Amino acid sequence: MAFLQRSIALPDVHSGYGFAIGNVAAFDMKNPEAVVSPGGVGFDINCGVRLIRTNLSVADVEPLKEQLAQSLFDHIPVGVGSQGIIPTTAKDLEAALEMGMDWSLREGYSWAEDKEHCEEYGRMLNADPSKVSARAKKRGLPQMGTLGAGNHYAEIQVVEEIYDEAAARKMGVDVTGQVCIMIHSGSRGLGHQVATDALVEMEAAMARDGIATNDRQLACARISSKEGQNYLQAMACAANYAWVNRSSMTFLARQAFAKQFHRTPDDLDMAVVYDVSHNIAKVSCS
Repeated sequence: MAFLQRSIALPDVHSGYGFAIGNVAAFDMKNPEAVVSPGGVGFDINCGVRLIRTNLSVADVEPLKEQLAQSLFDHIPVGVGSQGIIPTTAKDLEAALEMGMDWSLREGYSWAEDKEHCEEYGRMLNADPSKVSARAKKRGLPQMGTLGAGNHYAEIQVVEEIYDEAAARKMGVDVTGQVCIMIHSGSRGLGHQVATDALVEMEAAMARDGIATNDRQLACARISSKEGQNYLQAMACAANYAWVNRSSMTFLARQAFAKQFHRTPDDLDMAVVYDVSHNIAKVSCS
């Protein structure tokens, strides 16, 4: 792309559709030629990872590991087409798309401090649910609090080695053998549909504006165009949905652990350590 300002490859870079996986691209917002590409952001918008710590050790978990794994399966729906157990109405979905984790907090699915450890504090403020198609909302409505398939997971992990003791203490993961939970998931069918809808719009915009790319997956639109702005506002909704989705699964994971250990999630110190996105587009001021 001739209008690309900067592009960097992260350590995990590998071949993808159009853009490489593990690639970060930067465009100058002041340049009227600058574009946004849904294929560059990715179809699973705001797919990301969340780490939740506990004060449990391997010795605590070992006698119950089969029951605990089953409890996680029972609480968190998984697989293609899986449907969530978090009660969600159409009105709830509209609010979640706009509010992100503020909706989760309001509905009791998140702790107040969870937001402090999430990228963007779990909410993109430019979200406009009116820019999300009815088809996307229909796909997202039954999937709140679900893991999905592919490389997504909810995994019980163990601290094996500590490289930076000061940072580990700050994050509360400072004991070898400490048990944590990692959740890797995104915006499910809603995010995929947002990207699909945008690609259709942007192919028409490219023909209108004389933009050419060497790969259909790189379909794009000027950031300042109607199509570009529509996508960014819909993408923000999908990002907010993903944060709500991971927050809902955090709530369910906390319940699963509480059930097995007969202690409250607070007593188990099940705090969010971080929540980081890897399929997202944001404005950065320099």
